[in-house]
Amino acid sequence: MISGGVDSLDALDRAIAACRICVERPRGRPLPHEPRPVAWPSATARILVAGQAPGTRVHASGRPFTDPSGDRLRFWMGVDEATFYDRSRIAIVPMGFCFPGLDAKGGDLPPRRECREAWHDRLMGAMPAVDLVLAIGATAQAYHLGRLGVAHLAGRTLTETVASWRSIRAAGDGPAVYVLPHPSWRNSGWLKRHPWFEGDLLPALRGDVAARL
Repeated sequence: MISGGVDSLDALDRAIAACRICVERPRGRPLPHEPRPVAWPSATARILVAGQAPGTRVHASGRPFTDPSGDRLRFWMGVDEATFYDRSRIAIVPMGFCFPGLDAKGGDLPPRRECREAWHDRLMGAMPAVDLVLAIGATAQAYHLGRLGVAHLAGRTLTETVASWRSIRAAGDGPAVYVLPHPSWRNSGWLKRHPWFEGDLLPALRGDVAARL
């Protein structure tokens, strides 16, 4: 279940910006390039976007969701860029802060475990205003559902988990959690096969987002 924290968010933000754990004390192979952590925590934001890890474009820009997936995510949320990037209202904390590199097929590797182990519990303790979490992808869902004590509501697949969004949204005694697929355009086929996502889930999500802005 959720527990409080005593870390200063400003101090955590500075420490994360200077973090080199995945190079100097890696779990497994070290990060294949210089770290560039991209995380935007907030002491006042009621909404937390919890994604997977930065991709190549975000690694270059240092600004989260500066790619087509960001456009789709903002559409899902019903917000414009100015609102999305207002850190006083929306925090953006992926499960891995640095671009993890590419696999042999040219896809992004999974988020580094070092970030979650070193920072996430402390960050969540330092963001007491968060009462709505958008958990994007399986790694973020496992962490945030586990933190709320409702991991048993997750399905065996991402589709099963997202299909259980209503029961997950209503569960627990902490922030409301929406479980979302990654907004990559590669998932356009998934969206067409599951019209309930746009027809049922997105209107509810937009209502909850608007209520907190």
